[in-house]
Amino acid sequence: MKSLFLAAVVALSAPVFANAASIVKFETMYGVDGPFVGGTQIRNVLGDELPWVIKSAKGSLSTDGMLDIKVRGLVFSNDEIVPPDKRGINDEKEFRGLVSCLSETHDGKVTTVNVVTKGFPATTGGNSRIRAKIKLPKACVAPIIFVLAGSENKWFSVTGFEAE
Repeated sequence: MKSLFLAAVVALSAPVFANAASIVKFETMYGVDGPFVGGTQIRNVLGDELPWVIKSAKGSLSTDGMLDIKVRGLVFSNDEIVPPDKRGINDEKEFRGLVSCLSETHDGKVTTVNVVTKGFPATTGGNSRIRAKIKLPKACVAPIIFVLAGSENKWFSVTGFEAE
């Protein structure tokens, strides 16, 4: 009888895990640079006041809110506006993930919903792994994924790329 009950519980809970689908998978991000430095917002999120570069990024977001971002080499760029002692390093102890969705209000209008993770350890070499389950809005349209500073609401990288 116990094994039948356990089998029923497993069978009933299995579809819950099977329903999560991938919304976004990415293998590149864009470091805040050029006109995005300091003053330009993307979905109400400011870029950092100094430019950053990123060596590599890989990640995914699923419908159940699982966000996974593997960041390598997210550091200040070797740009003349960056103080010499900061070039090529990350000065943040933590990075956070942010998912930005366009969603619907109760009266049928479009709104921006930004969901931020807690902080995850980041090395001075700009390496971090952000893995979190977040609460997405009921409708999440055109999601954009950011890596934020751990200490302020400014982005260092965002899903996208720049051709050489």
